[in-house]
Formats: sequence, structure tokens, C-alpha cells
Amino acid sequence: MHTYTWIFIIPFAITLGLQLWLSLRQAAHVKRFRSAVPTEFADKVNLNEHQKAADYTVAKGRFGRFELLLGAVLLLLWTLGGGLNLLDQWVRSFALGDITTGVVVILSFTFISSLVDIPTSLYSHFVIEEKFGFNKLTLKTFFIDLFKNTVLSLVIGVPLIMLVLWLMESAGEFWWFYAWLAITLFSLLMMWAYPKFIAPIFNKFQPLEEGEVLSRITKLLERTGFNSQGVFVMDGSRRSSHGNAYFTGFGKNKRIVFFDTLLKHLSPTEVEAVLAHELGHFKHKHVLKGMIVSMLMTLAGFSVLAFLIKQKAFFNTFGVEHSSTYMALLLFMLIAPIYTFFIGPVMAWWSRKHEFEADDFAAKEASAKELISALVGLYKKNAGTLTPDPLYSAFYDSHPPASIRIAHLKQAAGLE
Repeated sequence: MHTYTWIFIIPFAITLGLQLWLSLRQAAHVKRFRSAVPTEFADKVNLNEHQKAADYTVAKGRFGRFELLLGAVLLLLWTLGGGLNLLDQWVRSFALGDITTGVVVILSFTFISSLVDIPTSLYSHFVIEEKFGFNKLTLKTFFIDLFKNTVLSLVIGVPLIMLVLWLMESAGEFWWFYAWLAITLFSLLMMWAYPKFIAPIFNKFQPLEEGEVLSRITKLLERTGFNSQGVFVMDGSRRSSHGNAYFTGFGKNKRIVFFDTLLKHLSPTEVEAVLAHELGHFKHKHVLKGMIVSMLMTLAGFSVLAFLIKQKAFFNTFGVEHSSTYMALLLFMLIAPIYTFFIGPVMAWWSRKHEFEADDFAAKEASAKELISALVGLYKKNAGTLTPDPLYSAFYDSHPPASIRIAHLKQAAGLE
């Protein structure tokens, strides 16, 4: 075996084993505390709601382990099994140009992978989500969304792939920097364009109607000095009963979006507190910091790829007979998650730190008590578990567990 084979197999096995072990820990921990509501939530969450959240978490985890194993098998088939080489040989038989061949190979790989994903996505929506009363999606909407995603991916993705492959072929020794720069500029453009041009393809967005909620939001925006292009309500109920709220856009093209499902279940003061939390992320520049870290990680990734693309053994390890820029890019995208998994706990810790800072901002600018009430309401509405396994949470959860987060809010606001 090539050295690169061991460099792939050992981290692959460790990552897969660790992911399965963490998932099983999570399931066992949630089941262990299923029979009783945690004391601090006993007056807010009833036993049926707590057990529904536990069962939902366990069901998603069980299916997640199946998807994890399926993904691992497919990864081995594509790489060590020679799947990518077979695909490459087939496309090369048409004698297209190098860049065209690369685009066709990448699109073909994406198409085949998408076909495999359809059954699992259907099961997730129409079995698991349906069983727990969250699915509002119809088969018609599912396939319409799939069609829209496919067309959008082709319209946006093909020119980007062609540009990156052209830079890899023609931009000289520092192609990796120019490719990174192109990806970065493209990402910023998409952040700017998404709220106005892309999101409306999938959902309807209506300005928030006059009333107490809009009045409170307007006053909150004024006293915090936040400018946006409007406050909108999204028809999230078309697909799911889960509730959420988010900021979208970039620069002056920022929008505040509430799911209609969220507005139905939170009071005006709770909505204000949730928005104050989101504003806290902007005031502490969490979004900007996240963008910078993402850009730096992408730059590091391209620099590693620049090294690997010169290594014949990198291609031989995965049975690829013809070294090419597009195959190096595809291989790198496939195997990179195996290695980046190990920085997951650091990124999760960083994200949870930001959540605490945003909560502190919300406690100051709105109401800690109302934010706590809103959080409990969202946990109930979304069937989020109140008893996650601490180690699992440390690896995967971008938000602190409910009990820790609420305790922090109480302490910050002097409610204890």
C-alpha cells in the first residue's frame, strides 16, 4: 500500500468509529433521562413533550448512523474501490477538452450522488418528520424543490467550476491563491444575492405586518443602531412545522426573516428577545469573524491541494490512472471532511462562546426572562432534547445545551 493509503485509511477508520460511538452515546444518554423531565424544566415542559423530544432525537440518531455507514461505503467505493477512475475513464473516452472533461466528471459525480441521496431524503421527510408531526412537505413540493435546486446548481455551479479549473490549469504556481480569491468573491456575491434573488425561488417572503411585534422590533433596531432592508415573514409552514428566525444578506442588503411558524408560537416580547439575540451576533461581529475563519480554512485547504496535486502517489492511492486538476479537486473535496472532523470540538466551543455573548446582549437590550421563555418554547416546538450527552454536544452542538444556556442567562440577568 502507498503511504497515502494509510494516511487515508487510519483517519477514516478513527473518524467513522468516533462518529458512531458518539451517536450511540447520545442515544443511550437521552434514553436514560427519558422517564423524567429535568428539574429546572419541570414547570415548563410536561412529560409527554419531553419524551417526544427524546424519541425524536433517538430516531434521528438511528437514521443518522445508517446514513453515516452508507456514506462511508460510498466513499470507499468512489476512492479505493476505483469508482472515480471508472467515471473519469468513461468521460475521457469522449475526447473533450481538459476543462470540459473536468466539468462533466464533477457534474456526473454530483448527479450520481444526488440520486443516492433522494431515498434517504424522502425517508427523513416522509417517515421520521412525518411520524413526529413536523413534515408539511408534499411529494410534489419535494420534487419541485429538487428540480429548482438542480437548475440553480447548474446555472451557478458550472461557471464557477469552469473558472476554478481554468485557474488551476493556467494561473501558474500560485493558482491556489487565485482560486481561493475567486471562491471568496463568489461567496460574498452569493451572500449579497441570496435574500433578494435566490431565496424567493423557494419561499414566499412577506413584509411583517403592522402590529405590536413590528413596533417592538422597530424600536429594538433603532436603539441598537442596526440597519436592514426590512423584516420579513417566510412561509416555512409549507415544508415543516419547525420554527426559526435568521439574518440573511451582506452589507446593506441584510434582511431579518422570521418563519411564520415561529411567530405563531411566540409572544411579541419573546420575538423581540429572540431578535435581540440575533442582533448580538452582529454587534459582536460574530458573522464577520466566522467569515474570516471560513476564508482562512478554505485558503489552507487550497494550499494543501496545491501540494497534493504534484504527488503522483496521491492519485495512485485511489486508483486514478490519469493525474488531473479536476480529479485532484474532486478527491480532495471527498476526503477533506475526514480530517476536518477533528477540529469540530474547537469550532463548536467557539460557536457556543458566541451564543453566550449574544445571549448577554439580548439580556441587556431586551429581556433575559423573555428569551428564556422563548428558548423553552422553541425546544418544545422543535422537539429539541433537554438532555444531550455532554461529549456528543461538545463535538456537534453549535449552541450550548438548554440547561447550561438558561442557567447562564439567569446568572447574567440576576434572576437566580
